Amino acid sequence: MKITRVAVLGVAVGAGLIAAVIAMRVTAPSQAPVVSAQTAVAPTTSQVLVATKDIPLGGRLDSGAMQWQDWPVSGVSSHFIQKQGDGNAQITPLVGSIARATIYTGEPINEAKLINSDRGYMSAILPAGMRAVAIKIAADTSAGGFILPNDRVDVIMTRHSPDANETGGNDFQTRVILNNVRVLAIDQTVENKSDTSKTGSDNGSETVIGQTATLELSSEQAQILTVAQQSSDRLTLALRSVADSHPSPADAAADATDLIGNTKQNGAVTVIRDGVVRDVSSIR
Repeated sequence: MKITRVAVLGVAVGAGLIAAVIAMRVTAPSQAPVVSAQTAVAPTTSQVLVATKDIPLGGRLDSGAMQWQDWPVSGVSSHFIQKQGDGNAQITPLVGSIARATIYTGEPINEAKLINSDRGYMSAILPAGMRAVAIKIAADTSAGGFILPNDRVDVIMTRHSPDANETGGNDFQTRVILNNVRVLAIDQTVENKSDTSKTGSDNGSETVIGQTATLELSSEQAQILTVAQQSSDRLTLALRSVADSHPSPADAAADATDLIGNTKQNGAVTVIRDGVVRDVSSIR
């Protein structure tokens, strides 16, 4: 009789334990699914040739001014120089090239900004068909020194009126002889270099007081300026607004081409090529 009770009690206890375990599993919160960490895929890059230092306009590249750098493929332009095979072999032909525009530190080297030339940088950066002609200037004939390289100007000629000698007066004639021409350099300065540490301002307040300005002219404009420098009392550069600096055919048509014709009619014109006098017109 006692054994039967003990057996029944044991079964009851066992059933209770099983029921408790089942109840705990049912009521326990479900565990969050384990998400396996995925390895981040590194972006695809390409080796691009970049500048290791600032290379100014007209500056020559040396081997230490360039290095290969990883660059995202999505940001690589067709103008960039990408490493293919031996990188040193690609750099060697570029050594000695002239920069036709400023290349800043970390900027990819763009072949469109390079010129391979063994001549001076001015002739290398001068556009085909154009001439570089110097003109004497001073602060009062160059907008107070605010004319900088790459600005565009009009050239104004001032001279005594032909009637002034007869009347004894001081009458002057003034006319614009060249319109909207580009300033290549002021003395030896061919690029704006602002110094904000001194002025605390931008390029707009920079001044270059020089004695000569080099202008970018066509062959005909070069003749006009040469004649004007000989026949005028004063030449002045008038600075044009940036908004009015786009050259147009109307500007070239407004140049004083009649100055060349007048000189050919009234004075001697000698044409010298390769050191040999080809033609001398008579003085009238």
